[in-house]
Amino acid sequence: MEATRTSTGIRVGGDARQRLHDARGYGLARDNGEVELTAVETAHLLYRGDLSGIDGTGFSGFLQTLTDERFALRFAVYKDLRDRGFYLDPVDRVPDAVPPSTADFAVYERGAGRAADAIAFYIRVLGEASTVPVGEFRPGVLAVVDDEGEVGYIEVAEPTLDGSAALPTSGSVEASIVGDRVHLPDPPDSLYAKHFFGRPVGGREATEGPLAISLLEAAYLSRLGVIDLAEAPIRQRGRRLEGDGFDRRARVYAALRDRGVVPKTGYKFGADYRVYSSFESITEMGHSDHLVRVLEPGTTVRPNALSLDVRLAHGVGKRMVFAITTGTDDTALTWLSVTRLTP
Repeated sequence: MEATRTSTGIRVGGDARQRLHDARGYGLARDNGEVELTAVETAHLLYRGDLSGIDGTGFSGFLQTLTDERFALRFAVYKDLRDRGFYLDPVDRVPDAVPPSTADFAVYERGAGRAADAIAFYIRVLGEASTVPVGEFRPGVLAVVDDEGEVGYIEVAEPTLDGSAALPTSGSVEASIVGDRVHLPDPPDSLYAKHFFGRPVGGREATEGPLAISLLEAAYLSRLGVIDLAEAPIRQRGRRLEGDGFDRRARVYAALRDRGVVPKTGYKFGADYRVYSSFESITEMGHSDHLVRVLEPGTTVRPNALSLDVRLAHGVGKRMVFAITTGTDDTALTWLSVTRLTP
């Protein structure tokens, strides 16, 4: 079969509707029996030899006529998913779907045809050298094409971050700021043992005695009325040491505690927090299951940094979560998890 450029696109006639559209999910079927193809579909069919040419030009010649700077990336992803047995369409071809504005393709469930209600996920195509504002991320899949043409997939989703960890209720615990910590000389044992705030000055094996808590923990406990130290001086010290980042991290810390999970420092994993979704006591605790990184909406992310986050979290049995501080209060936070996907 030979394809032809027309004023409305690339068309194939003859028995193309039966062979390409109906049987194999390519193109749009037109009333005159022709099939209208996109450039990426045309290139794929030329590459496979299912089209003999387009206006007498083969695969390599057709590529030289294209001006889309992202075409090579999109073709690599299209071919990879087709090789894996998926049907996919450019998002503007799926009239009943509401894809993310940045998506390139709608990918259908295997064996489900091309109905809008059979879409498995939406794909955004990125190159290894891309930079993307994290505020543009939406639930779906990122397909990253590296400089060798290999395609990797990262799933972006809205995580479930809920738990049943209890909060302390006792109040007026003596507290004072000491450097970048808050010192509690005589705290209730439950504050560490049952609620996992701070760390005993005597070490993690200590069961009683003074407790050192972070400024982030102290700001939250002050808000709850658990310690006798006002929140304002705690935040002032935090801003002096960390700048505006302290308030962003404090918002995320408070939101996590309010959800019933237990956040602790994620320093060893290169994150802001490691998070325990299930916590009963310090003697019965399991492993943390999420890593949380706090980001501003304008923060740009390169795919290689994203891949590092995903692989690091996966390697320690956790899921990476971005907490994006989109507004000025806790309800304005956006939560997105990123994990490796094998379609």
